[in-house]
Amino acid sequence: MKKASVLSLIGGVILWELVARFIVKSTLIIVPPSHVVRAFVDLVRQGELQTHVYVSGLEFVVGFGLAAVVGVLLGLAIGVSDLVRDVLEPWLSALYATPVVAFAPLFVVWMGIGPSSKVAVAFLLAVLPIIINTSAGIRTTDQNLVDVARSFSATRGQVFFKILIPYALAFIIAGLRLGVGRAIIGVVVAEFFGTRAGLGYLILTSSQLFDTSALFVAVVILAGVGVLSVVALQKLERWLAPWREFAIRT
Repeated sequence: MKKASVLSLIGGVILWELVARFIVKSTLIIVPPSHVVRAFVDLVRQGELQTHVYVSGLEFVVGFGLAAVVGVLLGLAIGVSDLVRDVLEPWLSALYATPVVAFAPLFVVWMGIGPSSKVAVAFLLAVLPIIINTSAGIRTTDQNLVDVARSFSATRGQVFFKILIPYALAFIIAGLRLGVGRAIIGVVVAEFFGTRAGLGYLILTSSQLFDTSALFVAVVILAGVGVLSVVALQKLERWLAPWREFAIRT
């Protein structure tokens, strides 16, 4: 993380502390970071936070992992096949325009209050931007590159793996970044319905008890997971396509 980003975060936390202590002065509205740290320590000592983090983390990893695999594969298929695109595009457009979180209660009814319903909501929310971005990356590949490769008798497999995939990589990573945030939202919203553990459940119960400190603990953890996931994807992109960073700099 760059120095300016670190300073921005530190400055934001300091400003948050000052505003909460000297301007708002109501812990029901906003709590200072020091109170959040205290609540975090208390929840860890009670063993409660570890359970919530484990449950939500497992649901997020499984849901997002499935979305990444299915989303990239379907996106590639849509990108290279007009038939697959024509078959799936109406369904994808309808799902993308629909507030999928509204289906969360239905998934709980269909699949029960266990982790499977939360995984399903996270998967459905995350998979759509991954599919759309991946297919867009394939379809916006410079046709001149493809034509040159074919003029040198490149096979379809060589064109696919040597030109289409590298060209679409930035789009795929962008879709995964969008999917991370949507998967987190899916897990949290699904945990509002019929569950006894998870960070979403912690947020729900804390708000009902007006325990703003515990609520902010869950929110900060979720934000941290989102940031770390995006940073990890950025590093993955640099590892898979180191030439892109050089091209951007030049």
